[in-house]
Amino acid sequence: MIELRDVTVTVPATGLDSEARALLSDVNLTLTEKRIAVVGANGSGKSTLLRLLNGLILPSRGHVRVDGLDTATHGGDVRRRVGFVFTDPLAQLVMPTPIEDVALSLRRTLPRAERRDRAAQLLDAYGLAHVQHSSVYDLSGGERQLVALVSVLAVEPAVIVADEPTTLLDLRNRNRIRDELARLDQQLIVATHDLELAQDAERVLVVDGGRIVADGPPDVAIGAYVELVGR
Repeated sequence: MIELRDVTVTVPATGLDSEARALLSDVNLTLTEKRIAVVGANGSGKSTLLRLLNGLILPSRGHVRVDGLDTATHGGDVRRRVGFVFTDPLAQLVMPTPIEDVALSLRRTLPRAERRDRAAQLLDAYGLAHVQHSSVYDLSGGERQLVALVSVLAVEPAVIVADEPTTLLDLRNRNRIRDELARLDQQLIVATHDLELAQDAERVLVVDGGRIVADGPPDVAIGAYVELVGR
């Protein structure tokens, strides 16, 4: 279970005449549903909210807890439970080839001699065996995003947080990633501009101006978001 209590995230003032700016304000959430989507305009606070969930960002005030572990004091334990998939996989893939990247993810869970075999098995399971030794720069956008997802799944986190995972993809690859996300056994929390992807969720959060302005089942929350952006 993920809990956010009285969470505010602020950016300090940067000049003599500027003031501290709140990216998120007074967020209180308990996230238990298996599929949760977060929608909102660019700059609304979606990415900040997601990055709080595995300690990539710490709250300026309040607490974020995952299975009772505070992200501020147990960041390593939290990140082993909560895997994060970035919008741009090239911001996440740090090794030259897919097999090396997935093997790197396994460094804390498997002996060195077993990592490449296990990485190859995982890539094959996602239809990526044919690109396992290719440069990540030679992969299609969909292949890169799948490799990034496999690298996160390799360590078997309980929760997957994905920040706009289909934004950079064409329709075919967007549909492929959507299908793979739907098949996950883990709890999935995804920020997206794709309202069809948001419809797959059990619960949708709408973020605007750093606040949760709607929270409910997809039809209700997405309807509130459409009305909000249409004003």
